[in-house]
Amino acid sequence: MLSTYGLKIVAAILIIVIGRWLAGFIRNGIKKAMTRKNMDATIINFASSVAYALLFAFVIVASLGQLGVETSSIVAILGASALAVGLALQGSLSNLAAGVLLMITRPFKAGDYVQAGGENGFVEAISLLNTTLKSIDNKKIIVPNSTILSAPITNFTAEQIRRVDLKVGVSYKSDLRKVREVLMDEIQKNEKVLKDPAPMVGCWRWPPVPSIWSFAPGQEHPTTGMSTTPSPRTSSSDLTKRE
Repeated sequence: MLSTYGLKIVAAILIIVIGRWLAGFIRNGIKKAMTRKNMDATIINFASSVAYALLFAFVIVASLGQLGVETSSIVAILGASALAVGLALQGSLSNLAAGVLLMITRPFKAGDYVQAGGENGFVEAISLLNTTLKSIDNKKIIVPNSTILSAPITNFTAEQIRRVDLKVGVSYKSDLRKVREVLMDEIQKNEKVLKDPAPMVGCWRWPPVPSIWSFAPGQEHPTTGMSTTPSPRTSSSDLTKRE
């Protein structure tokens, strides 16, 4: 009987050794596969660590079963514990799931200026639970990832070219054609304004409210006859290159 029990101990040790090696091999395979897809290092480490932990837990349960330990009760206890922890940390788990999705979909990256979760700022760090922003007035803002995913995300840095709309109020008595000429002249003097697509100036409003000239697409005014409709290739007006 002693020899039989000794064989079980040896078999259990072998299961642990081989299982640990196999879990490590699978973990490294997951890391390499995710690295080839250029995924974020944080999500790579998280996914590989979770996979390794689950596999090693299975190995431990298998080795205990080899020793004759009743594993069904252990599995039931682990399952109940996981359920209790999940219910207690459901808010954190939702942030965790949102963090994984952010790292996979990549709507923004560190250094981008974004509007996310109702906050504006430069992205400093993206973790599994929250995202850290730095506002223009140098405030550190920590936004839960679930809050970010539950609202629209605006990435101001994603595109190299952006449109700038400026509104200029003028008097009722102003010569609108002269106003347009002056504004176009000033726009063309600015070296940062792109020539293609060309900037446009148009009348945005008409009395009884003050006339407002806008560098944005509009429609032909019935009085002046001036059209602000853009060319078919663009609807942008004053486009500038981002520094």
